[in-house]
Amino acid sequence: MTKIVFMGTPAFSVPILEGLLEAGYQVQAVVTQPDRPVGRKRVITPPPVKVAALKHDLLVLQPEKISGSPEMAKIAELAPDLIVTAAFGQFLPEKLLQIPRLGAINVHASLLPKYRGGAPVHYAIMNGEDKTGVTIMEMIKKMDAGAIYNQAEIPITKTDDVGTMFEKLSLLGKGLLLDTLPALINGALEKTPQDEAKVTFSPNITREQEAIDWQKTAVQIDNQVRGMRPWPIAFTTYRGVRFKIWDVTPLAETTDATPGTIIKKDKHELLVACGQQTVLALNELQPAGKGKQEIQAFLNGVGQNVVQGEKLGE
Repeated sequence: MTKIVFMGTPAFSVPILEGLLEAGYQVQAVVTQPDRPVGRKRVITPPPVKVAALKHDLLVLQPEKISGSPEMAKIAELAPDLIVTAAFGQFLPEKLLQIPRLGAINVHASLLPKYRGGAPVHYAIMNGEDKTGVTIMEMIKKMDAGAIYNQAEIPITKTDDVGTMFEKLSLLGKGLLLDTLPALINGALEKTPQDEAKVTFSPNITREQEAIDWQKTAVQIDNQVRGMRPWPIAFTTYRGVRFKIWDVTPLAETTDATPGTIIKKDKHELLVACGQQTVLALNELQPAGKGKQEIQAFLNGVGQNVVQGEKLGE
């Protein structure tokens, strides 16, 4: 029976771990990030993979940094045949990659060599891609640069966001991994080097990227909003106060107004001018210090003071 050490952290990783268990693989240990404070009250919360692992009575290791840690020494002691990672969240040192007999593989949520890095789903949506996918790749020291064992793709619809795509890609990754492992374990699976000329990157989202640039078109802003939902959430400002923007709709109409200008405001609608004369309807937003609200509730409450003709983002 193939012995596996699994490394993953967020909800994306959970179905992949459970797929290994359902298929009968011997998961010797699960390595995940330490418990972290979550939410406004900063409640110390275990990562989703830890919760799933404990349900199956698996050994859980939580190094703050894997390199040179006691947890890494424990993995060496276990002598796994294979390491499988899925959104673990740390670089793996070369000494760790050399421990398993069959090496280490990663379930990466993009069609490599596109979108190497920590936020591939966010960038795929923000950049308006019509598809993404999962890659099973060999892990090497360089980030997401290993040879490709297998890939599967999936469409991105105009209503998808990071949350829905993570759910779809997690299940896709589970199936792809289980399809790939038998041939990999038997040494019958060929791997294909990545084309370095086609490499793009998806580094973690910065606070600056969360801010809406109203010079962009309505469609581009819609992509940004969906590409940051349900985290970290795009935002704009009005009279110096920050508002998170949860849902928008690009409209067919056009306007000559300066981008960022509120061109219509009544009890039911809030429309904003965007780049290239496009128009965006705000559907759901979240004022600072409050919960998210449908636009009608906002306009009949906190938003009563919003003035048509004024600008967002200033």
